[in-house]
Order: sequence, then C-alpha cells, then structure tokens
Amino acid sequence: MTAFVSIFNSIWNILLLLAVAALCGMIAQAVARHHRGGCLASIGIGFLGAVLGIWLAGLLHLPNMFSINVGGTAFPIVYALLGGLLLLLILRVLRI
Repeated sequence: MTAFVSIFNSIWNILLLLAVAALCGMIAQAVARHHRGGCLASIGIGFLGAVLGIWLAGLLHLPNMFSINVGGTAFPIVYALLGGLLLLLILRVLRI
C-alpha cells in the first residue's frame, strides 16, 4: 500500500509542477505578446525559462527570490518568468 501512495504522491507532484510551469509560461507569453503554441508550449516555456533563469541567477550570484516547494523540488517562480521572457525574446530575434 505504501508503494501505491508513493507513486500517487510522485504523480501528483509532477502534475503540480507541470501546472506551475504552464502558469509561468502563460504569464511570460502574455507579457511578451507571444501567441503561438498552446498549453504544451506554455509548459515548455515555463520549464525552459526556469532552467535558463536559474542558470543566469547562479552566474550573477542572485538570491532565490520566490519559489514553490513541491515534493522537495523548488520551482523558482520569478526566475521562471524572467527566463521565459528571455527565451521568448531569443525566439523573437531568431524569428522562430
């Protein structure tokens, strides 16, 4: 029974992280006025934006401003939004 609860919790955590990433991606798309793609694009922009934002914050030695902890995994909201905006800016420059 504990294996089922563990699997259910991990699936729930993944779905929650996907929802947070989608929300960050949607906000970044709205701010950048980027209207291409749907929910999967928003999730991708949110996750890639978080990776890009965390990487840049580490290079600049910035503190963690605001993150949501889901199942032991911290998802940085501010850096995901800033990284998503930077990602969309790069895509706009490359005209993709």
